[in-house]
Amino acid sequence: MFNKGIMDKMRFGKYLFMLVIVFLVACSDKIDSNMSEPMVDFEFITQDEEKLSSYDLEGNWWIANFMYTNCTMICPRTTANLIDVQQELKDSGLTPQIVSFSVDPSHDTPEVLKDYAKEYGVDMETWDFLTGYDFTTIQEISEGTFKTTLKEGAMEQRSHDFGFYLIAPDGEIVKKYDGMNFDELDMIMEDVKRVL
Repeated sequence: MFNKGIMDKMRFGKYLFMLVIVFLVACSDKIDSNMSEPMVDFEFITQDEEKLSSYDLEGNWWIANFMYTNCTMICPRTTANLIDVQQELKDSGLTPQIVSFSVDPSHDTPEVLKDYAKEYGVDMETWDFLTGYDFTTIQEISEGTFKTTLKEGAMEQRSHDFGFYLIAPDGEIVKKYDGMNFDELDMIMEDVKRVL
């Protein structure tokens, strides 16, 4: 028969084990953040000529990126990569909203954005392309909120960020991922699966 001291140690060990399990479960929806910026309030126009605002996205996790339809080098790859992310998450039963901000709003009308989305085979149920603002506005959002460079270049090209951003339900931008790096694409999918 065990003496009282051994029994007390076993109870304590069992209690400690349960406490660790509860702690791990409670923390399992946490991700390693590399940003902490409040999302600016906005209300812009989608490819369907409907308004979409930051208020509409409150309470949900969502993914943002910057693009434009005349981009010939980076955007075709990042759009294809984000389509892969969207499909992988959808196959896992997860459908976070994706919002693409055009950095060439004078050219990227709703009709142009809609044609672009169709050309790439984007699932538009959970993805919106935004326009309806001027270049200065999106430059301020890019540089002031997302902390990344956006410049007008020669021959109507734009020097812009190719990151994907994860925004929390409270409107905080919590993480940036390299939209050209396959390891980071895996990371955003794992992080979305964790928080959702």
